[in-house]
Amino acid sequence: MTGPRHVDADSDWRPVLSRSVVLRHDRVRDTDLLVLPERVVVLQGSAGSVLRLCDGANDVGAIVATLAAQHPGAPVADEVPSFLGRLRAEGWLK
Repeated sequence: MTGPRHVDADSDWRPVLSRSVVLRHDRVRDTDLLVLPERVVVLQGSAGSVLRLCDGANDVGAIVATLAAQHPGAPVADEVPSFLGRLRAEGWLK
């Protein structure tokens, strides 16, 4: 793969977790969690590794490129922007 094939039109967005959201790793369950006010979301698959790149410094294109390099052949360019968009719509990313 030479690079991402598709990146959301909002690729200059630099996602960062909202103030009230904390990314934690639960060592007992060996899973990543999003801790929100009055709610905990158990993350599946590589969602935690995607969110660790959401530090406000990386734009969506850089996140996709990093993940594509780490997971050659995975459909990151198609899946990551829409995943981040869904989290943004929930208010968990800004």
